[in-house]
Amino acid sequence: MTILDGKKVSNEILEDLKSKFASLNKKITFAIIWVGNNEASGIYIKNKLKKCEELGIEGKLYHLEEDTTEEEVLELIAKLNNDNNVNGILIQSPLPKPINEVNCFNHVSYKKDVDGFSNISAGNLTLGNPSLISCTPKGIITLLDYYHINLEGKNVCLINRSNIVGKPLFNLLIKRNATVTMCHSKTNNLEDFTKEADIVISAVGRPKFITSDMVKEGSVVIDVGISRVNGKVIGDVDFASVSQKTSYITPVPGGVGPMTIAMIFSNLYEAITKYQDK
Repeated sequence: MTILDGKKVSNEILEDLKSKFASLNKKITFAIIWVGNNEASGIYIKNKLKKCEELGIEGKLYHLEEDTTEEEVLELIAKLNNDNNVNGILIQSPLPKPINEVNCFNHVSYKKDVDGFSNISAGNLTLGNPSLISCTPKGIITLLDYYHINLEGKNVCLINRSNIVGKPLFNLLIKRNATVTMCHSKTNNLEDFTKEADIVISAVGRPKFITSDMVKEGSVVIDVGISRVNGKVIGDVDFASVSQKTSYITPVPGGVGPMTIAMIFSNLYEAITKYQDK
């Protein structure tokens, strides 16, 4: 059994990106919009700003009050879209109600959409056109590539159908000629699908949801889930038992999470070099 070390791989990617950003010989600005005071969001933003500093780019936080209206958020997005000095825009979710999160994502220019959440980014991915790709799916594919795990012809059981993870990941997998079964909360007899899969990817958010009797010997298991139990971060997979049957498995923490962060900055570099005026 080999652990897919997302922390190690992400560190290598970020080190490479640091050199790439430096080679651009220009000031790079990454704008983060945070509405409200969600505690978890504050921690994530702090980490992202720290990464900006490490990469030699400017992380600029726009922190808006909890009672900020959707119109005010959209005005800020429009301002950042039109600012040639801003290279990437990230909206930290969740946004306070009644702000329409999806509408805000869709107002970010596809040229600066480092999250890859907009309809244009998602549509281009679905059609097989160049696009900035949602970070968690992109991170999973990058991690599999790093460990030379071939996807062609493999049966993949993907347990998630969200716009942020499941759907973009489905498109990335079929582009690699995998045979993908997308399961979700309404799937009957889920174990019938997981037991037959060469690769199981779970993004359910239920601790230890995937048990050893649900996977076949020698399978690859990717754990995207994050839950907190008694102060500890726990994934969807019962790692202790499942890892005894797998050929490759991601840990939680230290697997998919660090890859997601790395892909934000990978997308920022792509946004600058492929979609913005040089």
